[in-house]
Amino acid sequence: MKRNGHAGDSGAADGITAVPYRPTPGSPPGVEVLDFPRLAARARGHGLDLHRPRRPAFHELLTVTTGNLRCSVDFRTVDVIPGSWLWIRPGQVLQFLTPLSEAEGTAILFPSGFLSPATVSVTGADDHTRRCLLRPSARRAPALGHVRRALEEGYGDVAMLPPEAHIEAMRSLVSALLLHLAHPEGSPPPDGPGDEPFRRFRQAVEEGFPHTHRAEDYAARLGYSVRTLTRATRAAVGCGAKRFIDDRVLLEAKRLLAHTALPPAAIGERVGFHHATAFSAFFRRRTGTTPTAFRARAAGTAPAPSRHSAGGRPTADDTSEDVS
Repeated sequence: MKRNGHAGDSGAADGITAVPYRPTPGSPPGVEVLDFPRLAARARGHGLDLHRPRRPAFHELLTVTTGNLRCSVDFRTVDVIPGSWLWIRPGQVLQFLTPLSEAEGTAILFPSGFLSPATVSVTGADDHTRRCLLRPSARRAPALGHVRRALEEGYGDVAMLPPEAHIEAMRSLVSALLLHLAHPEGSPPPDGPGDEPFRRFRQAVEEGFPHTHRAEDYAARLGYSVRTLTRATRAAVGCGAKRFIDDRVLLEAKRLLAHTALPPAAIGERVGFHHATAFSAFFRRRTGTTPTAFRARAAGTAPAPSRHSAGGRPTADDTSEDVS
């Protein structure tokens, strides 16, 4: 069963529903480890419908033991099946497309500040460009299962340790889990010494894309040349600095078009365009369709366009692409 949660029924006429981290009363601080029925109950307690789009301000790590959980993560449909993990980072738009009752599994919720700086750096926890659907090898599965069960047991028995020791134990377990997930067998470390320019650039774009789309402005702010930023960005994500900025602008525009009732002109202003015609031209150039047509497609009221734009290149809004 698939449910819609677009502009007309999302309850967020002027923006996507932002969900802050609010621990369940009486739960241990820092992290929550819930089975799916308790995750659904937690959402109801906060007045949330998990089948409507939301933007969590915290990490949401999901794994399935039986069944299949289908989700939409920033316009990509993903199937979380037994053995796979879905890592939603703060700010991404998440929507469950199938009822939680169709699957059994575990949800691990924690705010960004819960992780140590070393874990954030080594796992790329603050990098939204990384894959969100992870399929560890069969060799990794036993270790991941042990850590998951230790988290469940620790969360369920707060009295096992003094409060401060309990928090540190849970932090260590979450870090161990993320380290296993972030480093597939045989893969290089997510970051190295040469990635510092890209990390700083990525953060600057996240903060500044509503105000400037010029790579020159970010280079001047960060003290790098445009060539250095382009080289670092191409090495990290396979595209140049300007394309990286435009990709972030396009993603936010799509989020607002699909999940809010804001007029396209207002959305253009939110993502840094002072004139509606400039926003429309940018959106059409990148997707091969207009903002209004994209909104209709996202709402299910228009047929999907060809996978190729007018220029013969693949479009950038394939909503069924798997992220794995």
